[in-house]
Amino acid sequence: MNRIRKGDQVILIAGKNKGQKGEVLRVIGDRVAVQNINLVKRHTKPNPQANQPGGIIEREAPIHISNVMLLNPATGKGERVGFKVLEDGRKVRVFRSSGEAIDA
Repeated sequence: MNRIRKGDQVILIAGKNKGQKGEVLRVIGDRVAVQNINLVKRHTKPNPQANQPGGIIEREAPIHISNVMLLNPATGKGERVGFKVLEDGRKVRVFRSSGEAIDA
């Protein structure tokens, strides 16, 4: 079970975009792509089969997972994540500071 998942709100704690917040678009191994963060321009060939135009396309490049922290909506700050097993046997993510469950 990953500490950071697709759809989570995160804050960057290192790098050129430090302090910016965004939503995780995809998790690729030990890297995450965050919406509107670390944008790069790629020269792309057109692909008619996928109905994809060619040209210079701006998209999010992945960032190492150690450079992002899960955003706690209650405090508005980045918080560390731990795990807890509930009475019914489910394993859930919790904020280390408050012990509050992230996904119920």
